[in-house]
Amino acid sequence: MLRFNSVRKAYGALVAVDDLSLELRPGEIFGLLGPNGAGKTTSVNMAAGLLAPDAGTVDLDGVGPPIHAGVRARIGVAPQSLAIYDDLSAEENLSFFGRLQGLSGGRLAERVGWCVDFAGLSDRRRDRIKTYSGGMKRRLNLAIALVHDPPLLLLDEPTVGVDPQSRSSILEKIVQLRDQGRTVVYTTHYMEEAQRLCDRVGIMDHGKLLTVDTVDRLLEAHGGKSVVTVERADGQVRIDTDDPLEELNRLRLDGTLLRFRVDRPDLEQVFLNLTGRHLRD
Repeated sequence: MLRFNSVRKAYGALVAVDDLSLELRPGEIFGLLGPNGAGKTTSVNMAAGLLAPDAGTVDLDGVGPPIHAGVRARIGVAPQSLAIYDDLSAEENLSFFGRLQGLSGGRLAERVGWCVDFAGLSDRRRDRIKTYSGGMKRRLNLAIALVHDPPLLLLDEPTVGVDPQSRSSILEKIVQLRDQGRTVVYTTHYMEEAQRLCDRVGIMDHGKLLTVDTVDRLLEAHGGKSVVTVERADGQVRIDTDDPLEELNRLRLDGTLLRFRVDRPDLEQVFLNLTGRHLRD
């Protein structure tokens, strides 16, 4: 669906993306993760056709690079900065962006109605956006990316700043889009979202793609050991282990267990193990 082939992009002496080669499969949610300044936004901007690579190629579904308008029409973008007009209603925003994508007449009305329902805004469709909550605005931002029914979606931090109910709704909607056959590129700093949603995850740092794989394989390769914490009458024991059950059985035979906790590796641990723990501002 989307292919980066030896892509490089620099801003003066700063190399933002360095020899990126990556293929996205049709019908998958692909998580693109990395610290601030890792090259994620530049990569997404090249995928959207907003930037041209200095070297290498970006190709969409075999039809060409997204710098061409006809290719960009197959892409929907939901940016982190809300791309909506506060003085318009949901219907008016969707109609405006639909017309920019060449929709009109019955097809435009059909897509606007579908997007309003998809975003759960039917009862507020004619209200001005300035009266919406943050979660409603985020849902509309996602719906606008879908108004022209694109097969590829680029979603940049689509749940930032929303309440838990809106976050859960947005994540469920993204899974629905994947199940309908769309390909989704998903950037986020919420590791639990990526672990829950993504079929595969790529982790970038300093412009380079460090690894790409399923979450389970990343956990196995880079997550480290599980931690078993046991409280007994004689104190607390903490053990790093590859086999938590074996350690619990051994500790049970050695004495009475008052309580225990098993902390397994997660995607956040993988991320920190690969990119380090120092602050990125």
